[in-house]
Amino acid sequence: MKCMLAIGVLSFGLPIWAAKQTLTGEISDSMCGASHAGMGDMGKKPKDCTTGCVKSGAKYVFVSDGKVYAIQNQNFKTLAANAGAKVQVTGDMDKEGKNITVTKIAPAAK
Repeated sequence: MKCMLAIGVLSFGLPIWAAKQTLTGEISDSMCGASHAGMGDMGKKPKDCTTGCVKSGAKYVFVSDGKVYAIQNQNFKTLAANAGAKVQVTGDMDKEGKNITVTKIAPAAK
């Protein structure tokens, strides 16, 4: 009986809705998503475009293989520094695979 209780507590105590993943992609913004092409001259420099869009009210997003993930923790310490950059993001993905809570950002392997 104690064993069953322990298994139940352990299985319900774990956040089964989130899965830690590491993906390679780009820190972008919710206005441009996967492409900055529609932003004219500003879109030619992803860092400037992302920074400008976020200052105008857009949110940071992460784009990997054409898929756009909403970043849940917009105040993560190195988002602004990596705006428009190719990076590896590690974080907890929600069960729908649409949102990520970032735990680490590192330069992408070249």
